[in-house]
Amino acid sequence: MSQVISRDGTVIDYETLGHGPSVVLVDGAMCFRDSGPMRPLAALLAERLTVHAYDRRGRGRSGDTRPHAVEREVEDLAALIEATGGTAALVGISSGGALALTAAAALGADRVDRVAVFEPPFMPSQALPGAAAYTAELTAALAGNRPDQAVAAFLRRVGTPPDVIDGLRGSPAWAGMEAIAPTLAYDDAAMGDSTVTIWLADVGVPVLALAGGASPAFLRFGAEEVARAVPDGRFVLLDAQGHDAGAEALATQLTPFLAG
Repeated sequence: MSQVISRDGTVIDYETLGHGPSVVLVDGAMCFRDSGPMRPLAALLAERLTVHAYDRRGRGRSGDTRPHAVEREVEDLAALIEATGGTAALVGISSGGALALTAAAALGADRVDRVAVFEPPFMPSQALPGAAAYTAELTAALAGNRPDQAVAAFLRRVGTPPDVIDGLRGSPAWAGMEAIAPTLAYDDAAMGDSTVTIWLADVGVPVLALAGGASPAFLRFGAEEVARAVPDGRFVLLDAQGHDAGAEALATQLTPFLAG
């Protein structure tokens, strides 16, 4: 395990494995190294790449400094990239994809040389009211120091059935979910208003946008629109995969793209 100090003094914890071109993995909402998809994916990518998996601020073994801003998370990535060679590709899952794209636009091609995203949840216009309602519900829950309600709002947002949410509340996992509930606001901020915004035109490096063939249409929408919005984008559909796509299915597409 290693650590780097971000610009605002926040400790960012990470680990590195493999050999080859440098890649940083960027988790989505409620995920970090010990709870999410990145460890299995890192193990496969490390066969041809140098992979850096980190805990985003407020999660796992990384610190946090308030108030949060998306710019602080971009600075976290800048510090990590600088500490591990100065240039890296970024791989972002779900809302982590939005953060990866934001960082690529902000940091430039000298520091981020390519980006891959899987199902960044940008929304078509008819779905934007639902996104705004989630933001309002999440903001109110966190402002009222009600992490239980914040986690429940997120789970409803991603389509978790009420009986499953009730079951999770009684499980050992719930306390850990409540502990990182404030970071739900960080992912919501990374998504902006959930539209595919004009700043994507500033992502001047190759972008691979992936989606699962078994995922809902709105998740494929986000990846397809990203591929269209960036100057050098390509969309690939992964057959029979959903939002919890397997590491092998992802690595099959990511490895040749990231290895260049």
